[in-house]
Amino acid sequence: MKKQLTKGIALSLLALIVWNCKTSDPEPSLYDTGVYIINQGNFSSNNGTLSYLPRTSNTVLTNIFVQANADLKISGGVQDYTEVNGKGLLLVDNTTPGQDKVEIVESGTFKTRTTLKTPDIENPRRVVQAGLNKAYVSCWDVSGDFSAGTFFKDPGYIAVVDLNSGTVTKKIAAVKGVEAMVVAGNEVFAGSVSYSGDKTLAVINTETNEVKERISTLFSTAPQPIALDADGNLWVLAGKEMIQMVVSTRAISKRITLPATPTAVALSRDKRTFFYSASNRTYKFSINETTASTANLVFNRAFSALGVDPLTGRLYGSQYPALYTQAGYVIRYEETGALVDSVRAEIAPSGFYFR
Repeated sequence: MKKQLTKGIALSLLALIVWNCKTSDPEPSLYDTGVYIINQGNFSSNNGTLSYLPRTSNTVLTNIFVQANADLKISGGVQDYTEVNGKGLLLVDNTTPGQDKVEIVESGTFKTRTTLKTPDIENPRRVVQAGLNKAYVSCWDVSGDFSAGTFFKDPGYIAVVDLNSGTVTKKIAAVKGVEAMVVAGNEVFAGSVSYSGDKTLAVINTETNEVKERISTLFSTAPQPIALDADGNLWVLAGKEMIQMVVSTRAISKRITLPATPTAVALSRDKRTFFYSASNRTYKFSINETTASTANLVFNRAFSALGVDPLTGRLYGSQYPALYTQAGYVIRYEETGALVDSVRAEIAPSGFYFR
């Protein structure tokens, strides 16, 4: 009995030694704290990229997907990026039919895990977390002839991505030109791109992956859900209007008319102030106000994208030249409005993801 016990311990120790030899330490994260810059690229050139800017540095790490995956290319315009439970989803729209995709990567190293392709993914636009290991990807679906007025397939869909298996488990029929999404509890509000012509806001139950409601009588143009404010109300952009909606009742509590249709909108860190770029300027208004005044000027410049760092409160704005063959810039400001710096990004910076 004693010999058998000694032999068992020895075998266990041997197995442990073999396991330790086979198991390598996890790779260190290259992107601990900072912001991903989503560079859409020149649409016709399919040269979108993702950059990384640390919070404490003004040195931009460029084209990080290719840096982490030397044998792969993005090959398309980058539309969006988000992270869900240690995995990142990079949305890529290619001008060639059948080449759209979502790259699923390790969030720390950005090395690819799997690629979701057509027909599961067609014209991907935005991505949000919809569960512990689940993401929703809004897709326009196969596009048609823009000049003939049939560009958008009706309806578009939301791809349900299971990150455990790395597969699309369902397509939820949404609205024509579906794009922006906002998560509110176990519901996702999905709207459409401004020029789609669809005036419907779809409400999806994330537990059943079913559309539970279609709100189509409250908006004069395509609704684009923006964010939830500090009081839990949903804000929707429809043309020049910022509309506050009570999530539980779907009642409209206020409509604020902006001086022009904004090119970019972002909510402050405390979720009580909106920043928006319009008419070559950037303004702000409080969620408690009933009107938007041009007297509330923040910057004498407008941006193609705005983002607010949830950790520091800094405001990030992107600008790029008229030619989509040149790199654009990201300009950072403190919450007070003081300029921090201006850094060169890549072609057409059009969004931010903070981590």
